[in-house]
Amino acid sequence: MSAKTVKIIYWTATGLVVLVYLGGATFYVTAHDMVVGMYEGLLHYPTYIIWPLAILKIVAAAVILWRPSTFLSDFAYAAMFWHLLLAASAHMAAGDPGWPPAIVALAALIISFLTQNRVREKKSPYGDFLNSAA
Repeated sequence: MSAKTVKIIYWTATGLVVLVYLGGATFYVTAHDMVVGMYEGLLHYPTYIIWPLAILKIVAAAVILWRPSTFLSDFAYAAMFWHLLLAASAHMAAGDPGWPPAIVALAALIISFLTQNRVREKKSPYGDFLNSAA
C-alpha cells in the first residue's frame, strides 16, 4: 500500500473512532436522563459510571488525536479496545440493538492502531507488531 493510502485509511479510522467517542460523550451529557434509564433498565449498570465515562471518552479521543506521548496513546487505545469490546457484549447480552456502532468503532480502532506507525511521527513501540512478526 502506498503511504498516501495508509494515511487516508489511518485518518478515516481514527476520525471515526473520535467521532463515536465524542458523540457518545455528548449524548451522555445532553441526554443524561435517557442514558440513566438505559443504564438502569436495559443494561443493569450503575449510573454513577456515566459521568466518568463521558469525561474519559473525551480524554481518550483527545489523546489519540494529539498523541502527547506514545505511552498515553497506547494506554488510550487499550482502554478504548476493552471499552468497545465490553460495550458490544453488554448490548448484545441485553438484547439491545446498540451493538453495531461498538463493533464498527472497534474495527476502526484496530485499523487505526495497526496503521499509526506508518503515519505518525511519534512511533508506538507496539504499533508495528505485525511487521515484526513477519
